[in-house]
Amino acid sequence: NNMPQIKSAMKRVKTIEKANQRNASQLSTMRSAIKKFKAAKTAGNEEAADLLKAATRAIDMASTKGLIHANKAGRDKSRLNKMMAK
Repeated sequence: NNMPQIKSAMKRVKTIEKANQRNASQLSTMRSAIKKFKAAKTAGNEEAADLLKAATRAIDMASTKGLIHANKAGRDKSRLNKMMAK
């Protein structure tokens, strides 16, 4: 693809790449935490409560960073807590 010629635009490309990697990694961590909790809950493991805490924290962090919308964060946490209560 075309590299920009202007210095500030070149820097922007690098910055955006870094940010994209950071965001992707954090989203992935969040999804993994949720998956781990769901797997533990289905298997009926005792550590499900701790994993729920970790998943909730991951969701909150993603929401704070603006990776997911506040409403999505609330909805996801609500669903996980509902699962835990069952």
